[in-house]
Amino acid sequence: MAALATILHADLDAFYASVEQLIDPSLHGRPIAVGGGVVLAASYEARAFGVRSGMPGRRARELCPEIIFVGGHFNEYKRLGDAAIHVLSDFTPAVERISIDEAFADVSGCEQLFGPPGEIAKAIRSRVRTELGLPISIGVARTKHLAKIASQVAKPDGLVIVDPDLELEFLHDLPVELMWGVGPATRARLAGMGVKTIGQLAQSSPKSVERLLGRAIGRKLTALAWNRDPREIQTHRRAHSAGAQSALGRKPAVERVFRPVLNHLADRIAGRLRAKARPGRTVTVRVRFADLRSVTRSLTLPAPISTTTALAEIAVQLVRGVLADHCDEKTISLLAISVSNLADDPVLQLELPFGLEDEGHRPGPRKGMKRLRADHAIDAIRNRFGWEAVGYATSALRIAPSVPDEFRSLAEKEL
Repeated sequence: MAALATILHADLDAFYASVEQLIDPSLHGRPIAVGGGVVLAASYEARAFGVRSGMPGRRARELCPEIIFVGGHFNEYKRLGDAAIHVLSDFTPAVERISIDEAFADVSGCEQLFGPPGEIAKAIRSRVRTELGLPISIGVARTKHLAKIASQVAKPDGLVIVDPDLELEFLHDLPVELMWGVGPATRARLAGMGVKTIGQLAQSSPKSVERLLGRAIGRKLTALAWNRDPREIQTHRRAHSAGAQSALGRKPAVERVFRPVLNHLADRIAGRLRAKARPGRTVTVRVRFADLRSVTRSLTLPAPISTTTALAEIAVQLVRGVLADHCDEKTISLLAISVSNLADDPVLQLELPFGLEDEGHRPGPRKGMKRLRADHAIDAIRNRFGWEAVGYATSALRIAPSVPDEFRSLAEKEL
């Protein structure tokens, strides 16, 4: 007998747009987008015209001339997102929040109090709608992977319960892009070998999939296609990396464009690393070109860093290397930085001042310590007076970002 379906994946529908429609009832049923220069989120009414998150505002207006842009109420997003997660917590302590608007929950052992998992899901949906005024879709299944797919199938504002005896029948007819980790690029590569459904992926040669996508990703997707997912609910998740990205539209691939953007991203990331005392050793940059093709470069350092200037300098060096290797690319559309191999409360190892070029990239030499002290002074001022009160000129004199920093902070994982 198959195990019971006790894993719930709850996902607030078109969350940011739904909150705006809740705040202003006159927006109900109308195509709206949060943002301006870039679409941060779109209502289902706007999505019907092809409007998507990350799309330039000009393109969104071309697709949907009646679209209404709103600025965004970031405090309300956080308050209502937290409130929805608290509803889940009223039914089970085993809740794993994975973003501002979605979470997993394991309701095994809760049947005596609240009924079977399907009834618990119905009660959660009813409470979120009644107490918060928001739609929420829930998938119920035996594994996290399948529960998340079920919640996507349930959208908008629905509930799908996957019978453990019919899992593969449910899963294998669905498009492969519903799988966790399959984005547009992976979907296109799979389509090139004739794989468009999860069932076709399951029936494909594992070796062929690994050759196409790489060993780790290929093995993972093949296992998920057969619903082999041993992951359990993690109630205290800590991020393994910290990152940020900036969509640029179409900008020249020159240093006067990418350096200020990288400086700002480094400022955000390094501040988070210092706040949690979790410096990192590996710096990775991602450059996306006009044709949406992305290239990444990484550098692993001998000691973990969290200083803004060091992170920015390393990121600039890595992006220079990417562009040098792709000199035919004249336009960039996105830049991203991430820091991984995070340390927990590392002991600072002092170093003698030998005058080496990379002393500013290590925390131990005098130059690295001076940079860290400057960062701590900036952090103290910002904690008291706000982020915009002080900063490095290289970041402060940048062009205003198309995506507000308040919006970015909602997506940042807990370190």
